[in-house]
Amino acid sequence: MDKLSIGEMAAINRVSVQALRLYDRMGLLKPQFIDINRYRYYDIKQSARLDMIQSLQLLGMSLRQIKEQLDKQDVSVVQGLLEMQKDRLDEQIAQLRATRKSVERTLINYRRYHSAPGDGMIFTEFMPERKIYCYDSRINFYDFGLETYEYILRELKTHIALNELPMAYFCNVGTILRQERLARREFISTEVFIFVDDDFQCSSNIEVLPSRTYLCISCDNFHKEKSYAERLLAYAAEKDLAFDGDYICEVVTDLPVFVGNERSMFIKLQIPIKF
Repeated sequence: MDKLSIGEMAAINRVSVQALRLYDRMGLLKPQFIDINRYRYYDIKQSARLDMIQSLQLLGMSLRQIKEQLDKQDVSVVQGLLEMQKDRLDEQIAQLRATRKSVERTLINYRRYHSAPGDGMIFTEFMPERKIYCYDSRINFYDFGLETYEYILRELKTHIALNELPMAYFCNVGTILRQERLARREFISTEVFIFVDDDFQCSSNIEVLPSRTYLCISCDNFHKEKSYAERLLAYAAEKDLAFDGDYICEVVTDLPVFVGNERSMFIKLQIPIKF
């Protein structure tokens, strides 16, 4: 057992010959003996170093980091590196959790899309309390077309990144028309938002949409929004329904369909009402 060929060393340690050759080239684990024919042999005791290499790899350390620490033979340095690795893993876990929430939210939105009333249909729906993070673009998007809307979304995306917010929230956006302007039939709005989780921690730019019954209309095209909103207002006036908050234009989901390079969306226009 004190003269193991590379194949034997690989077999008893359940690693590949290629891995041992890589460790040799990097100086991580060199064969103990080289005979006159230049055949290389390992000592069984070198398995302890190999165990350490594999253990540190499983903990997420790179081979370069492992070599540096094994060369130093300093336990405290390895411990410090593992503390740093733990912090990195915590960050990755948090990101994965946020991504999983985004996947769940997107699936829910696709289900909402498939179960929603058809384009142009007006209906009422009770909605629970929702939390949103707002961004003021200072551009009235009702004065412009889809190109400006896309530009505003780029600004929102940059704002999310600069403020280190989870990019996963970008999958579900909306715009707000404030109640006082809605009452005057003034289509002036510069605010866009993203829906965030109830436990989202941030002190600024957060608003809560209270649980309300909403008068809604389904819309399958960006260019129809204003005319559909006017239909919604006319219906509310006809039924003598009073507004009870801000008008919300929620993009329930973006669709993987592009005609003329334009974004395809399923939108739900919403006005809170009181009876």
